[in-house]
Amino acid sequence: MLLEAPFTEEKIRKLRVGDKVEITGLLYTGRDAVHKYLHEGGKPPVDLTNSIIYHCGPVVSRSDAGEYKFIAAGPTTSIREEPYEADVLEYFGVRAIIGKGGMGPETLQACQHHKAVYLHAIGGAASLIAHSVKEVVDVYQRDELGIPEAFWVIRVEHFPAVVTMDSHGDSLHAEVKERSTALLQTLIRAGSSYG
Repeated sequence: MLLEAPFTEEKIRKLRVGDKVEITGLLYTGRDAVHKYLHEGGKPPVDLTNSIIYHCGPVVSRSDAGEYKFIAAGPTTSIREEPYEADVLEYFGVRAIIGKGGMGPETLQACQHHKAVYLHAIGGAASLIAHSVKEVVDVYQRDELGIPEAFWVIRVEHFPAVVTMDSHGDSLHAEVKERSTALLQTLIRAGSSYG
């Protein structure tokens, strides 16, 4: 399913856990430093209303003409942003987060309350994902934070992701954890009967 800018509440509410999407439009990268900055009251360099933040620390090259290009654009483990994400969704009107590994109950609750989703990108496919980055539009705080932590504005086409937390309170991550825990308990009980 194509998820194309503008990323409105109406479009986001239609997404359900398990939906595969291809994103076309502007994305903003933001990892630990950006989230901490925003959480502590920092003003974003762009309007984040109806935006998508990508948990990504890219590998970037720069041409002699000064143009940037993403060489690798894999997702960062998202749970590191759990202390900040609910507030970022609330304060700035962000509609989607992209990362890997899922997020916790506070972010899930914020997704439901503020009509946002968490999108899972493919870990280990950084160079493949970089092919969907068609243009580096701008970069902010590069000198202060460094290339991986900077706030990059990128234009993507057909960026692949899967909805794993939706705006209706469903979480594939919570479901997998529940099933795994139940299976583990079954295996432990079975193992103890052989002792």
